[in-house]
Amino acid sequence: MKKIALAAALSLAASTAFAGGLVAPVVEPEVVKAQTSSSSGILVPLLLLVVIAAAAAK
Repeated sequence: MKKIALAAALSLAASTAFAGGLVAPVVEPEVVKAQTSSSSGILVPLLLLVVIAAAAAK
């Protein structure tokens, strides 16, 4: 009788431990920094120079 009571107590304890069910783990996305090329630093001033030259030519 003691074994039956022990088995019942263990089965109740085990069922309450898994009452919530399985939950998928939350994984944070890794932040990747965009790498700029070296030509982008000179590109904007060159385009600005072309626009100013085109405006001056009119």
